Amino acid sequence: MRADVAAFVATGPLPDWDADEVQISHRQAQLEAMTGPVTGEEATALAQCFGPDDCYGLAWTLLHPIETGPNPVVTTKPGPDANEWHHTLWMRAANGGLITGAEA
Repeated sequence: MRADVAAFVATGPLPDWDADEVQISHRQAQLEAMTGPVTGEEATALAQCFGPDDCYGLAWTLLHPIETGPNPVVTTKPGPDANEWHHTLWMRAANGGLITGAEA
């Protein structure tokens, strides 16, 4: 795993809307430091970093590198208690035809 991705993953899930400006800026800088498409391993690790909300839009920024990976990270429809971002990843992959037999 590349150092920039490993550093982001090691920091843990994105904070929620109650996070202070320093936390938000740090996570944004980490996301901006990531370059190029991610590997399947990196995409899977990054998918575990979604927090409880959209973290002032950073969750959408996190979604994009995950989708540069070679395969969809979420290949089965998440259960009702799954993180909303896992539902989003699954729906986008299903709608894009990346998951066969899936209904969005």
